[in-house]
Amino acid sequence: MNQTQKLTNENTVWHEPHIFRSDREKQNNHKSKILWFTGLSGSGKSTIANAVEHQLYHQGARTYVLDGDNIRKGLCKDLGFSDADRTENIRRIGEISKLMLDAGVIVLTAFISPFRKDREIVRNLVPTGDFIEIFCDAPLEICETRDPKGLYKKARAGQIPEFTGITSPYENPENPELVLITGNKSVDECVKDVLDYMKNHGVFIK
Repeated sequence: MNQTQKLTNENTVWHEPHIFRSDREKQNNHKSKILWFTGLSGSGKSTIANAVEHQLYHQGARTYVLDGDNIRKGLCKDLGFSDADRTENIRRIGEISKLMLDAGVIVLTAFISPFRKDREIVRNLVPTGDFIEIFCDAPLEICETRDPKGLYKKARAGQIPEFTGITSPYENPENPELVLITGNKSVDECVKDVLDYMKNHGVFIK
């Protein structure tokens, strides 16, 4: 811990709210959760997260999607793609997700988040059961054929250093709450799997 961090910790106090997460969940008629979509670029994370949000929104749920590219445009625009910067990127997203969880929101995150230790840090920020790790499982060769942003082509040509799956590793989740076989399942099938998981695990208050 550096001197600035030490002074910050010594001179700040956590203020308890007047309205609590449980109050917001009761008003929303659903529990707040973090749905953490992880997987290679092109595995379907953003597509499925947004499709799930669409369904939840029309059911009256309070939701928000945190997308990797959007976060990189603002909150994390000062970060690169080194291992240390990737870790800091996920740390910041984890802290935002924690605040949104307290606000009673179902937050859906779509980030490659390649390292297990970083995903575990986020999991440990919140109470057990609030972090739902969803592995979008598609083989690299399928992700490359999709390549919606042309990133794999650039990485193969050496134009993008430290690209996950090519020159930087992706560590598959060991015990995710849900695995979506996005290599051969449709978006609708994957959305149904996510919604079924939420129903079966009591996210919606009866």
